Amino acid sequence: MASLATDIALTPAAAKRVAWIAERQGKPAVLRLSVEGGGCSGFQYKFGLAEGAEPGDTVAETDGVCLVVDDLSLDLVRGCSVDFVDNLGGAHFTVENPNAASGCGCGSSFSV
Repeated sequence: MASLATDIALTPAAAKRVAWIAERQGKPAVLRLSVEGGGCSGFQYKFGLAEGAEPGDTVAETDGVCLVVDDLSLDLVRGCSVDFVDNLGGAHFTVENPNAASGCGCGSSFSV
């Protein structure tokens, strides 16, 4: 069973972008954030659309869009906020992670 918690957050800008992408791909507006080993700092964020929450997932909902994180990844991103930024550096999802001791220049990997 998925749990609804305040351990993670999805900003309105990120929710709007997920909804836009999901609509064009004909999928549910569910963004999965997971953490994998690798990247230039030790761990890297992975984003993808999901069909829905799975047992053990933590779910945050903003404007009808869900952010889901599995229980193993949650330990590394607890307290994070996922945002969508569109600026001169490009358009991309970002993770504000209070657990990250350091990050890389590309913003897609971190260390704890």
